[in-house]
Amino acid sequence: MHRERREAKPLRLLSVDPGRDKCGVAVVDERDGILCRGVVPVAVLGAFVQTWVAAHHPRVMLVGRGTGFRQVRAALTEIELPLQIVPEGHTTQRARQRYFAEHPPRGWRRLVPRGLLTPPVPVDDYAAVLIAEDFLASVAQESSVHRRK
Repeated sequence: MHRERREAKPLRLLSVDPGRDKCGVAVVDERDGILCRGVVPVAVLGAFVQTWVAAHHPRVMLVGRGTGFRQVRAALTEIELPLQIVPEGHTTQRARQRYFAEHPPRGWRRLVPRGLLTPPVPVDDYAAVLIAEDFLASVAQESSVHRRK
């Protein structure tokens, strides 16, 4: 008798890049990629995240361990999701690179080396996406190591 194999439900994450005044927030799905992202003031972070949790049903919440981490963690105490504290090394620099990859400079700005350009908008949401993508990559790598054993 042939038994159907159930596919595991894709991992969906809500990721927060903490900051002193504002945070990047993103919902990233293992299969569908970036579902939404935004930058919000820390003062309204809890309510904002609660709305996205209700709308997107993530399974895990990631919070980067960086500037403003303690304040952000306190703002998220009411959220009923498993919480993972994750490293966020170099995400701001990588977020700038990602921003310019998606929004190439135009006019005279395209002549300036990208490392010298500052994005015209906050890129904290891109950093939140990178935190989630890094986490998913580490989970995938870990599961492939377990399968080999």
